[in-house]
Amino acid sequence: MEAAAVTQGATGRELPGEKATRIVEAMRTSVAERGISGSTFDVVARAAGVSRGLLHYYFGTKERLLVEAVRRETEVRGALLRDAVARAQGADELIDGLVRSFEDLLGAGPSQVVMFYELLTLAQRNEGIAAELSELSRTLRLELAQALRTGRDAGVFQLRAGPDEVASFLLVLADGVMIRRMSEPDLDVRALMDQAVLAARALLA
Repeated sequence: MEAAAVTQGATGRELPGEKATRIVEAMRTSVAERGISGSTFDVVARAAGVSRGLLHYYFGTKERLLVEAVRRETEVRGALLRDAVARAQGADELIDGLVRSFEDLLGAGPSQVVMFYELLTLAQRNEGIAAELSELSRTLRLELAQALRTGRDAGVFQLRAGPDEVASFLLVLADGVMIRRMSEPDLDVRALMDQAVLAARALLA
């Protein structure tokens, strides 16, 4: 019989993959709904259907579990971006794909990105969290840059700046719209997104 998948926890202990997934997803959902302060081990354990002691045993602290939750958020966001670039057959399709991936991330509200910005605030007071978050953000940027480089080298589209610069600029545009959406939940961001698309097109051909 095939062995169950395992995940290496922050304490160095192995956690069965299915339980690890439930715990991390429960933390993602809880932070989006309650914020970091309201996402206690008791709350997350109940949502994941595991004991509180299991979270302590495998993750040690709430901060370490938060890092794993943001790691998962980064994986989801990165997959959406890579897929958008890989499917594009030209500059127009690339822009359309990036916009769709961004809309998928926003969903019906800002809850899916609240966790990232909550942790960004925590990182200002915690050097360990700051280092982890910086590395995750860097990984996302480099993955997008590599996808853009691959498309450019294949002749699918042209870039008017280097892949690294274009990737950074696209992420800055997305971050800006998300922050505005979070600060003014009732604001229709469609006009902002239209302007962001125009700015992005200036770097694509």
